[in-house]
Amino acid sequence: MGTIGFIGAGNMAKAIIQAILRKKLYTADRIGIYDHHSSHYPWFTKHGVQAMEDEKKLARFSDIIILSVKPQNYDNVLHQIRGVSDSKTIVSIAAGISSTFIKERLGKDTKVVLVMPNTPLSLGEGATAICRCLPTSDDEFSAIKAVFASGGVVQELPEKLMNAVISVNGSSPAYVYLFAKSVIDGAVKQGIDAETAKSLICQVLIGSAKMLIHSDKSLDELIQAVSSKGGTTIAALDQLYAHNFESAIVDAMDHCTKRAEELGK
Repeated sequence: MGTIGFIGAGNMAKAIIQAILRKKLYTADRIGIYDHHSSHYPWFTKHGVQAMEDEKKLARFSDIIILSVKPQNYDNVLHQIRGVSDSKTIVSIAAGISSTFIKERLGKDTKVVLVMPNTPLSLGEGATAICRCLPTSDDEFSAIKAVFASGGVVQELPEKLMNAVISVNGSSPAYVYLFAKSVIDGAVKQGIDAETAKSLICQVLIGSAKMLIHSDKSLDELIQAVSSKGGTTIAALDQLYAHNFESAIVDAMDHCTKRAEELGK
């Protein structure tokens, strides 16, 4: 068992560490954390994670370094670990950051893996896209895949699609939460209490996802299976189509990808 460290003690670092500890991939004493704000440490240290004094000590401690900071902070972080990260594998989980961006700052032979996870990973229900960049070895890549597989589904993609996939798995939980909020608000407007509506729509989302996974029907066929001619579902769908529901989602995804590209410049 090697060591793994996180620069940035935010929600995503916490989610990944929760998954790692739950699956016992690393013991807590082999997990390091560093953040400019030590006030973020209590949850991590309570679980036995090793808090480091600065980025360099974190880099020296770790075989795998996961950069869980905002894209605009990458320049400074990479500057801090330059020279102490040569033999390490650098994992970026930030939107818009390319392998070239990292290698230009740490060296052309830096081992880089690009990852786009999402927060349901903390519950073992994550959806993660991952890209191996040379010269990362098979064993190094497998070790990093295992970290994210401990928290859900992992799909490999080429680097050219890593910005686009953010709109599919990274940002999309927010779309789902907004949809659920809208349904709950609509239920309350019609006299149903919010907790009852939340319980029902949550199970609808779980059940519908399982239907998507296990049914041999296409998406259009699944929609049709719920929609009787002249019925209530058709009345609802007609309103969604009239308000360009599908186009709004696709447009939102386009804007998400464009923003990722801007962040990487």
